[in-house]
Amino acid sequence: MPDQVGVREPLLTDDADAAPERAFEQLGAVADAVLYEGYLLYPYRRSSPKNRVRWQFGVLLPRDWVERFGPVAPGISGSADSWYQQTECLLRAPKDDAVVRLRVRHLQMQHKQVEDADGSPVESLRTADGATHLSFDEAIPRETELTVPLAELLDGGRTVDVGAPGGDEYEPLPGNAARIVRRHRELRAATTVSAEPLTPGLFRLRVRTENTGEPADAGACRNEALRDALIATHTVLGGEGVEFVSLIDPPEALAERARGCRNAFTFPVLGGAPPESTDGEGDGETGPAMLSAPIILSDHPQVAPESPGDLHDAAEIDEILTLRTMLLTDAEKAEARATDPRAARILDRVDSMPREVFERLHGAIRSLTPAASSGSRTSGRSTGTRVSTGADRPEASAPEPPAEARSAAPQAHRETLAPEPGAAIRAAATAPHQELSVPEPPAAAHSTGPEAQHRPAARESATTARAAAPASAAVAPVAPHEPPASKPTATAQRPAWWQEGGDEGLSPATDTVLVGDVRIGAGSPVLLRPRTRGADAQDMFLDGRSATVAGVFHDVDGSVRLAVTVDDDPAAELHGWYGRFHYFRPDEVAPLATTGTPAAPGRAHDRLRRRPQR
Repeated sequence: MPDQVGVREPLLTDDADAAPERAFEQLGAVADAVLYEGYLLYPYRRSSPKNRVRWQFGVLLPRDWVERFGPVAPGISGSADSWYQQTECLLRAPKDDAVVRLRVRHLQMQHKQVEDADGSPVESLRTADGATHLSFDEAIPRETELTVPLAELLDGGRTVDVGAPGGDEYEPLPGNAARIVRRHRELRAATTVSAEPLTPGLFRLRVRTENTGEPADAGACRNEALRDALIATHTVLGGEGVEFVSLIDPPEALAERARGCRNAFTFPVLGGAPPESTDGEGDGETGPAMLSAPIILSDHPQVAPESPGDLHDAAEIDEILTLRTMLLTDAEKAEARATDPRAARILDRVDSMPREVFERLHGAIRSLTPAASSGSRTSGRSTGTRVSTGADRPEASAPEPPAEARSAAPQAHRETLAPEPGAAIRAAATAPHQELSVPEPPAAAHSTGPEAQHRPAARESATTARAAAPASAAVAPVAPHEPPASKPTATAQRPAWWQEGGDEGLSPATDTVLVGDVRIGAGSPVLLRPRTRGADAQDMFLDGRSATVAGVFHDVDGSVRLAVTVDDDPAAELHGWYGRFHYFRPDEVAPLATTGTPAAPGRAHDRLRRRPQR
């Protein structure tokens, strides 16, 4: 059993048959990102609180430990501890000689203990050469590969050992005055692969991995029990003469079969490059490889070519994380280097990163497509986070513009800057303002009445607000608070949001929005009522709480967000001072004052104009 992924000899030599093999191997970079997701988080120091609670995805512990308080409830998310993981997916195999290939991968915890000259364990030790050594939990990558004919899987399947041996390793420190002892316990685990026929040429493939070991102590705390666990467990599937069906976007004829697949603590998605866009929408997706991971992804996840290396946090932006790492003090960097070799490699890469490599992290335009219509406010845009996948593709009615149009992207009218299909799982690092759509002016913009003063531009990046959704019928257009008579009304010739003057006339501190019969603006008291579907989980915790509106913000797609501070939040005044708010749609709040006008703008409201951009 290899300890880590290395260079492998290709199993197929015929170029015509090499495509499935390439798709299988190309999943390696994404699978590695899954394997080490959350392994060590910024600031990469042992003393950081976030690095004291680790191993959150795909953790398979001994059954007696997991069920000491009762059976586990299966779900598709691998963020819950379990003793097993099950993948079910649909497989097309028109020929009888089809072969299924799979690779089960996980981490094995290894404790690094520093011992002094007397052999006593210590938390840290400084040697004569000036280096500091820290005790810490490391991990060893493990994987087991299996290639088996489909016919055998239909005839009872096969079970293989996917555990790992235990052992001790000793590393003397300079001067033989101390040493590092690395210990890892034996892991017992098994994977069973089977298949069942559904229709001629269509099969349901099942892969079930179980931790079959006994816990050293059924009553131990989680940190101790993790020594007997498979961590970040996931499966890569491929084969010869086989084709996997997307469970996210299956062909219409197989939709019911896809819904019948039962996945527990894992979520399978198609791997490899996304299909070429066609004039039609097509009928579902299939592919030669599949990744079943404890992290929910979209089909065809890929690593962005701009990413120079893993930062172990696919929810972050590479550029921001790199800048933060650069700004660590010398003492912080020294502790991070002593914590783990992977942290040391991150620091080395960041400290020696060439300017041209760093500049590539700032943003990338994958493709340009015109906006579909003024009635469609959705756009395949990335939020600028490190986790970005290939689920968003151009609409069928919006073909790729010619090369000359793409070269003139900044001047083009009403274009959508959409992320490349399969853009990234880490380091998408795309500047948000480069990937947002330019909407058509709303109907109100063509009138001369008061409603014409609604401007679909933004003073803030869309990453500060949740994804846009249609406003409630009870919410009226936004109008500035006590607008001066000389203020011009909006016209169809208004500059796009990314052009100079795109946000002129907008003022978060003075603009208002009509909710029911009450005009809401800065200073208005409201009751928070987040949606039951589609709302952010953190927002749902605030349901029923009273809050004060700090400003009315306009998004680039024409939608509106209310920035609020929660009244009973002890840090509300501090949040308002440096501009950190919760954001809600107008239809997610209820006015607490049924009469009167919003508070007049003052010094507190003026801070909205000059608060620092993060």
